[in-house]
Amino acid sequence: MKIAVIGQSLFGQEVYCQLRKEGHEVVGVFTIPDKDGKADPLGLVAEKDGVPVFKFPRWRARGQALPEVVAKYQALGAELNVLPFCSQFIPMEVINAPRHGSIIYHPSLLPRHRGASAINWTLIHGDKKGGFSIFWADDGLDTGDLLLQKECEVLPDDTVSTLYNRFLFPEGIKGMVQAVRLIAEGTAPRLPQPEEGATYEGIQKKETARINWDQPAEAIHNWIRGNDKVPGAWTEACGQKLTFFNSTLNTSGLVAQGEALPIPGAHRPGMVTKAGLILFGNDDRMLLVKNIQLEDGKMMPASQFFKGSASSALELTEAELATAEAVRSSWMRILPNIPEVEDSTDFFKSGAASVDVVRLVEEVKELCDGLELENEDVYMATTFGDFIQLLVRKLRGEDEDSECVINYVERAVNKLTLQMPYQLFIGGEFVDAEGSKTYNTINPTDGSVICQVSLAQVSDVDKAVAAAKEAFENGLWGKINARDRGRLLYKLADLMEQHQEELATIEALDAGAVYTLALKTHVGMSIQTFRYFAGWCDKIQGATIPINQARPNRNLTLTKKEPVGVCGIVIPWNYPLMMLSWKTAACLAAGNTVVIKPAQVTPLTALKFAELTLKAGIPKGVVNILPGSGSLVGQRLSDHPDVRKIGFTGSTEVGKHIMKSCALSNVKKVSLELGGKSPLIIFADCDLNKAVQMGMSSVFFNKGENCIAAGRLFVEDAIHDQFVQKVVEEVGKMKIGNPLDRDTNHGPQNHEAHLRKLVEYCQRGVKEGATLVCGGNQVPRPGFFFQPTVFTDVEDHMYIAKEESFGPIMIISRFADGDMDAVLSRANATEFGLASGVFTRDINKALYVSDKLQAGTVFVNTYNKTDVAAPFGGFKQSGFGKDLGEAALNEYLRVKTVTFEY
Repeated sequence: MKIAVIGQSLFGQEVYCQLRKEGHEVVGVFTIPDKDGKADPLGLVAEKDGVPVFKFPRWRARGQALPEVVAKYQALGAELNVLPFCSQFIPMEVINAPRHGSIIYHPSLLPRHRGASAINWTLIHGDKKGGFSIFWADDGLDTGDLLLQKECEVLPDDTVSTLYNRFLFPEGIKGMVQAVRLIAEGTAPRLPQPEEGATYEGIQKKETARINWDQPAEAIHNWIRGNDKVPGAWTEACGQKLTFFNSTLNTSGLVAQGEALPIPGAHRPGMVTKAGLILFGNDDRMLLVKNIQLEDGKMMPASQFFKGSASSALELTEAELATAEAVRSSWMRILPNIPEVEDSTDFFKSGAASVDVVRLVEEVKELCDGLELENEDVYMATTFGDFIQLLVRKLRGEDEDSECVINYVERAVNKLTLQMPYQLFIGGEFVDAEGSKTYNTINPTDGSVICQVSLAQVSDVDKAVAAAKEAFENGLWGKINARDRGRLLYKLADLMEQHQEELATIEALDAGAVYTLALKTHVGMSIQTFRYFAGWCDKIQGATIPINQARPNRNLTLTKKEPVGVCGIVIPWNYPLMMLSWKTAACLAAGNTVVIKPAQVTPLTALKFAELTLKAGIPKGVVNILPGSGSLVGQRLSDHPDVRKIGFTGSTEVGKHIMKSCALSNVKKVSLELGGKSPLIIFADCDLNKAVQMGMSSVFFNKGENCIAAGRLFVEDAIHDQFVQKVVEEVGKMKIGNPLDRDTNHGPQNHEAHLRKLVEYCQRGVKEGATLVCGGNQVPRPGFFFQPTVFTDVEDHMYIAKEESFGPIMIISRFADGDMDAVLSRANATEFGLASGVFTRDINKALYVSDKLQAGTVFVNTYNKTDVAAPFGGFKQSGFGKDLGEAALNEYLRVKTVTFEY
């Protein structure tokens, strides 16, 4: 068809381009006159295509069509007028002239919100559904017959911009093209608009956008977002007109503590907090405003309202001055009517529009080699001088917020001066718990208090989850590319390596870990884990899938792997840093944010880790750490509606409770690494010396506080007595002592309550008739030391044969020579299935046994040999889900399927 396009803006430009692609002949474009020497995008592209472009300042005078204008239009011979976005009043002589008449795009579901500010009013009225209409033009105001409508959900925090960009712009373009296609095919409907439900609201202007405070918080929020960014909802406060932007009702975890901002007419004073400006409706509910524009036009974060502008101006280096001049040239190109760009030149007052913001941001990003810059940054720094200051701060990697203040407990230990944070870590800051609650963390070597640590409360969990959610949805973490995310994790691993002696010393001090083991395993494997998953960041990929084609059309189906969102990680006390790293590294590599609850008895390496995330440049809110009790902090994380995944390592009993809470709250994803009673089968044909050595390690490694510790050794009759004799000899050689001494190989148990359980465990074993060969008691010295213990003659019905000790207690049972299937049956007669092992020189026997053992890991002629690349996790009531390896990433990802038709 021959089409005349009447309109303006990028929307008009896209409709024009798509109609030409469809094969229609655009015989003329009618758009607005140039403004400040700049042509409208629609006219600009049409002129390049050689299409006649008309820029009439008006179409009629005194209510009558201008004859010369109508004549120029009629000369084109258009068969259809398409008005994608038009701010001019077009006379009916033009509207009715084409054979097919005229169609108009309107950004509301007519007959609701007729008029020029339809998107604003959709939001102001709190409509749950929005959309657009394409209708046949008549002589009324948006009253013509309907041709096509499409609707979408209006999200709670949508603004005019987000609703337009997400749906009204892209789908509206498709809708206009579809409408023209229907007309060309002769199938376009004409459905009269119902008068029922019809509304008409006037144009929203600055003078009418003043906030009425005598209404509920939701209505105030709708008013602010409905006027964001044009014309801007405003109020008077502090002697000037303040305009509010970026409003949200999502105030979960926010506490109205800060500096009061009196607002005349408001139900309560506003409160300037670190999160922004909290406002109140007449129903006492809160809403949060994140940006404020002052009367002079300067935009600032609402959290900075009482702080004013950034302190002193930066002094630029020669290289930075050269960058500033290059940016000045960009401003000159975008603002052609400005003879010279000075520091005081205001981008918007000089004629820039929203499309120019996009252009400036893209030019500067290209100039500065991919610097992370957002449209919002331009609105925050509208003058050239302010923009350059903002740009240079970003290039230098400086944070406009004040440097994080960290309070330390200092201890001179292990020839080091330890600096240990002791407060909660929320939103990139170390803060006290609600009510300043604390508890003592104990040194298991001597029972002394190391320091007082902040004890997180339920309200602190809400704050941490809110910080993690904000970082995930609106922060830099979700916007940087995957490779940059990997660089940050590599940097974090490097910092952990630089601080490895300090971290290992804290593990020895707080958890009783033998220092040399902590250096190699607790800390060493933590570093390896972050390096391994840093390498995965840019290799998380979906797939393309061949599906049945919707003939005669074709289809393309692909999958995307996406982060799940805010994750809660609850870690045990046996490997405080390593268990944190196993889960957190995969979680962050996948692009999630996290709230970590370390074990209450071992919080200090987690808090030191928090400090290192700041030094590594991990954005604020991505990592949050809450020492506290499982019944409060762990429970709230499991119940919280904004947490989408829980990763837990701990007891089976607690794991079941967490799984239930995750199901009842919001069916959140969960992975569980739970209890174990790992069998180790030692056949007579093994290398006996190696079996003894590895058998010792399987039980006594890390004082027996080891998830995969061999909970029961089955030794073949032929070598049983010899094996026990050698084990007892080796136990006698073990050095029990201060974990910081380099020759110690057996340190204190983690905490006193656990020590008591080990004593009771051994007493029960003796009572049931097992033979206590050695150990079984507390070591008579200060601290929580327990003797390495060996039991023999352990029968299958005994408590110690079935239940995990989680301590340095070797449980030995015999099995008859050659009775392989019987011992396998006994080894598998447990509800646990975390790990297992077999020692034999017979490869056929090893393969057969490894096939039959019901455990997530089987060690053959070795034990405790885990690696960051090998998936780790249990079967049965030892849990499900994997840590480590590529498989661990899937625990923190969701798969989305996308299908195209073309």
